[in-house]
Formats: sequence, C-alpha cells, structure tokens
Amino acid sequence: MKRKDFLQLTGICGLGLITFSQLSFTSLQASYTREQLIGKGNPKITGNTYTSKMHVKAKRAFLDMKAAAAKDNINIEIVSAYRSFERQKEIFERKYLRFTKQGLSPKDAISKIIEYSTIPGTSRHHWGTDIDIIQTNTGPRPASVLQEKHFYGNGQFCDMKVWLTLHASSFGFYEVYTNHAQRKGFSHEPWHFSYAPVSKPMLEAYRKLDIKNILQEENIIGSAYFTDTFIAKYQKENILDINPDLL
Repeated sequence: MKRKDFLQLTGICGLGLITFSQLSFTSLQASYTREQLIGKGNPKITGNTYTSKMHVKAKRAFLDMKAAAAKDNINIEIVSAYRSFERQKEIFERKYLRFTKQGLSPKDAISKIIEYSTIPGTSRHHWGTDIDIIQTNTGPRPASVLQEKHFYGNGQFCDMKVWLTLHASSFGFYEVYTNHAQRKGFSHEPWHFSYAPVSKPMLEAYRKLDIKNILQEENIIGSAYFTDTFIAKYQKENILDINPDLL
C-alpha cells in the first residue's frame, strides 16, 4: 500500500473511532423525566417492597457488596430503599400536622422536619439509588435502628460502619450526609448510602428542575411557606451540601 493511501485510510479509521467514541459517550448520557426525578415512576426500578425496590444497577451493585461483606461476617440489611413521591408526602405531611398541633409554627415545624426528613419531590430515595442500611447479625435489634449511636463505638452496627468505610466505595456506594463539621443541611446519617454511578447523573438532571414550582403544583401541606429564600437555602444546604464524591 502506498504511503498516501495508508494515511488516507488510517485518517478515515481514526475519524471513525472518534465518531464512534463520541456516539458511544452520547448514548451513555441518560435523560430523566420530571416524574423519574421526583419519585413518580421509573421503569428502571425493580423490586416489590420498600426494602427491595431499587434502581436495577444499584441493586446489582448492592447485592455484590452484601455478598462481599458476608464473607467478613457482616450481614447488611436494607431498611429503606426506593421511596415514591406519595410515600414521602405522607411522611412529611404527617409530621407537619403533628408538629403544628403540638404548637410549633409552620416554619418551625418545617425546620424540625428537615433535620432528617426530606420534602416530597426532593428525596434522593426517589431515584432508587439510595439505601438506609443496618447490620443484622449483632443480636436483638434496637427498637429504633436509625440512630447515630448504633453505628459508632460499641454500637450494634459499628462493625458494618467500619467495613463500609473501607470497602463501600469500591462498589460505587458513598455515605451521603457525612459527619463533616462544616457540612450543613440534613443531620449526619451513617446509615444512608448512595450508588454514585446512577445518583450523580440524576442529581445533575435534578438541579435543572424548578423545585419551587413543582412543590407548589403538587399541593403539599405547608408549601405556602416554601418561599424563594427558603428554597434557595434548602437547595444549597440540604440537597447539595453532601459528600463531594456524590457531586
């Protein structure tokens, strides 16, 4: 083959590889609907119960992580996974009504709720990528499992927490609401982990939504107090002030 012909051929092949690479990359860029992002349905969710429903990719990775932990005598169990918009709405409105009946102002009730619970339409659990987990082979289960004291020191789930700190990232899972001193928003949740390969692009898509309008359209009890200032602060601190590995 003549040098000129060779260069032309390799040039075409190179261009083809570049084009193929670009097309492949583009095809990997997932697009998400408003309904998927706010917990109103996602065809990628698999499972039948609130402890088994997950995004299919996150579930596959979790089962791999669970199997690896079991080899080290750490039995991991999910206590909450995918949570629909309606389920989160029930949780939020029940707390709102209870706190206001106890005498809290609407604004104070909302502030108390969002120490740990999200406003419906803003929960990471809507994506099927996030899980609340405990360890089960540690004796009788505490009455209230999702408490920080159980994950540190002599807590029942501290062995699992140590194992996750060492290994969870190798399966794509990261603690969301860390105990970093400068972090704001939701309180520390050592039980809450997220599958980054899916939750990161979903968060990127979610940030483009008009959250205030969505919350107003959904007629959530208390939404009249979701002012522009409140929403801006909530987005900055509760939605985005998370583990940097998930941004």
